[in-house]
Amino acid sequence: MGDGTRVDVSELEQMARRCRVDIVKMTHSAKSGHPGGSLSAIDCMVAIYGTCLRFDTSNPDWEDRDRFIMSKGHASPAMYSILHQMGVLDEGDIMGFRTLGSVCQGHVDMNWTKGVDFSAGSLGMGLSFGLGCAIAAKMDSSDRKIWVMLGDGETQEGQIWEAAMAAKYHNATNLRAIVDRNRIQNDDFMNVQMEIGDIGEKFRSFGWTVKEVDGHDMSSLVDVVDWANSEDGGPVAIVANTIKGNGVSFMENNPSFHGKAPNDEELRIALEELS
Repeated sequence: MGDGTRVDVSELEQMARRCRVDIVKMTHSAKSGHPGGSLSAIDCMVAIYGTCLRFDTSNPDWEDRDRFIMSKGHASPAMYSILHQMGVLDEGDIMGFRTLGSVCQGHVDMNWTKGVDFSAGSLGMGLSFGLGCAIAAKMDSSDRKIWVMLGDGETQEGQIWEAAMAAKYHNATNLRAIVDRNRIQNDDFMNVQMEIGDIGEKFRSFGWTVKEVDGHDMSSLVDVVDWANSEDGGPVAIVANTIKGNGVSFMENNPSFHGKAPNDEELRIALEELS
């Protein structure tokens, strides 16, 4: 894992469960944060980190590492939970989430946190940033790959589609996007706010190679991540159909938990369900 060592599916599923525990604990401790979109994205991230992403936990700044761009940067608890499970962050780091001076700020920031490759803020920027990283890798004659995690609400941003068009034009065969298609955004369900339609077909119309997958079926995720990692006809997009708040019953498909932390009783229930 990170050094070419693969982790089997059952172990990945356990890792995802531990990440979910981290997510609900750190958002509860901070009394703020974004648990819903972190819980929907975490299986996809575990599949990527546990199968093919090249990185060095002892040297997170290794120049020739693959890059993971967390474009939906408000889902930082997912990123921090992965880095905790990798051993890059410790328990004290993640439990300092959203506190003054902590290495785990509300949005991912590469200047604050080891192992983070992108500083997030306004949505819509990550695919452009990832494309720049992909072009730079080609200029360096490096075989590093660039993975970009997008939210489906984020694909309402025009900059996403400018980047998609440019990626094909620049033949960014080393660029991979994965869309967390949980169908809920900040204020409500997407079909209430502004439905984006068939995201996979939109990427295909810009010349991308696309597959869809159940974003909570670890075996299927591993297969599609392996496919994306080996595909040389990119750029490549994976549309992962997910459930916002997945793994915690009262958070699932509940727009309230886009940016609402669990209270004491909700934490107790969540930890029981995840145990």
